Amino acid sequence: MDGHDWTEVVGAFGLFALVTTVLTTVIWQFAATRRAKAQVVRELEYRKLAESATAVQQGTEERLKEISERLTEMQSRMDSLERILQTVE
Repeated sequence: MDGHDWTEVVGAFGLFALVTTVLTTVIWQFAATRRAKAQVVRELEYRKLAESATAVQQGTEERLKEISERLTEMQSRMDSLERILQTVE
């Protein structure tokens, strides 16, 4: 082999290394982009879940407040009824 043949071998090896590097980088970036998109979708789903949980919790708090008010009203009526019954006896 003369010097020209070695140049072709080194050139072919360099070209192969370049193509391999470019393909690896493109595949790596594509995978990173897909992972990022999947993470964004997952975060949006978690956000929706958190918002719905918050809405349900607020509804529950409103219902508990309503029930507490009704219970307080019933307690005052019961106290009034007991006083009336004690007065009658």
